[in-house]
This record gives sequence, structure tokens and C-alpha cells, in this order.
Amino acid sequence: MATVNRFEDLEIWQLARKLYSKISLIAERLRLKREFRFAEQMKAAAGSIMDNIAEGFERSSRLEFINAQSISKGECGELKSQIYRCFDDKYISETEFTDLYKETDILTKKIAAFIMYLNSCETKGLKFKDRQK
Repeated sequence: MATVNRFEDLEIWQLARKLYSKISLIAERLRLKREFRFAEQMKAAAGSIMDNIAEGFERSSRLEFINAQSISKGECGELKSQIYRCFDDKYISETEFTDLYKETDILTKKIAAFIMYLNSCETKGLKFKDRQK
């Protein structure tokens, strides 16, 4: 795997950003229906996915990075549940549901694969690079 120097270069962050943009549009619709809390919950979950990827990367520790990715993966699960609620409450169409769910599921799987990759790495990260055992 090539060395990544910026979190913006991570495919999972890029996918999370695209997903956040789509969820933001849904949140606008929810606000029009006076579903302010639900709108903010969805935006928060989607935003947390990309934010935790970035935060974990910037911590410069493999173990902290893995932990942050685990949180991102959990937020994907929360967002999937919210997408179901959106569909069940008829705020989105079946096609929108299917597309959003699929995108979130792909992101979940890619984060899981990335966690497995990070778990197999020997590198400790910059934070612990020069420390002795």
C-alpha cells in the first residue's frame, strides 16, 4: 500500500465526504418537515464518519487510528438505521433508500477492510516511532 500523507487522500474519507453531502440534502428535506432533531442526528452521524477517519489519521498512532476507524464504522451502522427510519417515515423514496444504504454499506466494508489492514501492520505510527519497547 502506498504511503498516505494526508487524510484527504484516503478513499474511505473521500467516500464518507460524498455520503455526507447526500445526507445533508436529506437533512434539508427533514427540516422542511420540521424534523429538526432527526435532521441533525443524520448529519451528525454522517459527519462523524468522515471526522473520525481524519482525527484518527492525525493522531499519528496506529492503535489510535484503528480505534477511530472502529468509531467511524459504528457511525455507519447508526446512519444505516437512520436511513431505514427515513424510509419508513416516507421522507425518502425506495430508490433513495437503496442507494444510500448501499453507499453506507460499501463504506462500512471498506472501513472494516482498512481496520484489518492496520491490524496487520507492524508500524506503530509517528507518535511512537522512536520509542523503545
